[in-house]
Amino acid sequence: MLSETMSIMWFFRFLAIGLLSGTVMIPLLHSPRGEGFEHLRLDAIVNLEIGWFLMVPISLVVGVFWVGFFSKRTRPAPPGFVLGGITVAFGALVLSQAMATSRWLNSWPSGVGDPDGEYVMAAFAELSGVVTLLVGATILISRGIAVRHSRKTVAPAP
Repeated sequence: MLSETMSIMWFFRFLAIGLLSGTVMIPLLHSPRGEGFEHLRLDAIVNLEIGWFLMVPISLVVGVFWVGFFSKRTRPAPPGFVLGGITVAFGALVLSQAMATSRWLNSWPSGVGDPDGEYVMAAFAELSGVVTLLVGATILISRGIAVRHSRKTVAPAP
C-alpha cells in the first residue's frame, strides 16, 4: 500500500512538472493572427495546449526513468507545498483566461472569423485548467496528510 501511494505521488509530481513546463512553448510558437489582447490570449492558450501535448508525456517518461533508474530513495517524500501551490495558482490562471477567451469567442460579433475551432481549444483549456487545479489540490492534500502523520504527538495523560 505504501509503495503504491508513493508511486501515485511520483506520478502527480511529474504530471505537475509537465503541466507547468508547458508554458515554455508559449513564446516559442507562432504569433497571434489578430490585433489586441484577446488575440494574444487566444494564441497563448493554443500554444500552451501544444506545449502540454509535448511536455506532459515527456515529463511522465522522464519520471518513469527517474524513479526506475536514478532514484536512490526507497521511500520518496511526497511533493511539497510549493509545487502544489504553484500548480493550483497556475490552474486557476489557465481556467480564468480560458473562460474569458470562451466569452470573447461567443460574443457578437466574434473576435475571429470562424470561432468554432478556437472555441474547442478554449473549452479544452478550461478542462485542462480544472485538471491542473485538481492535481495541485491533490498534491497539497497529500502533503498535508504526510506532514500530519509525521507530526503525530501523543497527548500527555491527565
